[in-house]
This record gives sequence, C-alpha cells and structure tokens, in this order.
Amino acid sequence: MTEREKALAGMEFVRSDINLKKQRDAAEMLCFEYNATSPADNEKRQEILDKLIPDKKDGCYIKSPFICEYGSYISLGKNFFANYNCKLMDGGKITFGDNVLVGPDCTFVTAAHPVNPDRRLAGYQIFRPITVGSNVWFGAGVTVCPGVTIGDNCVIGAGSVVVKDIPAGSVAVGNPCKVIADANDEKYNHPLKQK
Repeated sequence: MTEREKALAGMEFVRSDINLKKQRDAAEMLCFEYNATSPADNEKRQEILDKLIPDKKDGCYIKSPFICEYGSYISLGKNFFANYNCKLMDGGKITFGDNVLVGPDCTFVTAAHPVNPDRRLAGYQIFRPITVGSNVWFGAGVTVCPGVTIGDNCVIGAGSVVVKDIPAGSVAVGNPCKVIADANDEKYNHPLKQK
C-alpha cells in the first residue's frame, strides 16, 4: 500500500514520501502562479484554477492570495467564494456544497499529527476529511480542524475554531466553536436591529 493510499484510507502515513512531495510541489507552483496573476486576467486565473482544483462546479471564485496543499483533494460546489488568504490544507478530502462563502483569513486543516514526539518527528501524519454543506457562511479568521462536518445553512462566526461537528441550520461561534442559535432566529436575521 502506498503512503498516499494509506492517507486516503485514513491510516497513519509518512509525509516525506517522494510521490506526495511531488504532488505538493506541483500544487505549490500552481498556487504561486495563481497568486502572481493579475485579478483582471480572469481567463488565465481560471485556467490555473482548473489545473489546481479540477473538481469544482460553475461560479467558483477564489481571491488571492490562496494556498492549498494538493488541490486535487478539494471539491467545490457551485458559486463557492473564498475571500483573501484562504488556506485549504487538503491532504485529506475537503468537500464544500453549493453557495459557500468563506471570509478572509480562513483555514481548513485535514492533517493531524501524533502526540508522541518520536512519531511526530519521524514524519507521521493522519488525515481526517472536512465536509461542509451548502449555503454555509464562514466569518473572517475561522479555523476548521480535521474531521469536522458542518451541515447545510450554517453561519460560523468570525474567529471561531471548529473542533466538532456543527448541525445543519446553526449559528455557531467561539473557541471552541459552539452552537448559539438557530439560523432562522429572527434576532440574527436583522443585523441592523441587533444593537
């Protein structure tokens, strides 16, 4: 079994594997090209993004700078939008539904490292996939940790650190992120009246 097969199966693997490094290096170069391309050159940016993230639907837009680890383990639903400085660390699969809005400075991390220092220093990792439903909005500076699932129609408040699953239709905030309301709560649907 290759290190990549182990990783995708949710087993512990060695990150320094040469084939994994080649994949990461190729993605890093595409990210560099994407970030160095003028925002006005939509055609070239789309061409690079097609190579970097082949599994995406129509209407996806990612502002620069953008970083991912492999690209090929990301799935974007239609109308996905990521603001400045989005980081998708996709050693494990990261899946987004339709109409997802990602605020600036958000990070999605699928890699977990052993707590044991000897195993960690030996380069072992394990990936846990992240799944995000449709119609989800992430405020600025959110971090989503390995293995988390976020249901449809959620709002994740700015600065939150999501370490556990968030059920559909939730407003969730904090570190650690916790559900504070239903997304249909009138209090949260009239921002000008919240004062």
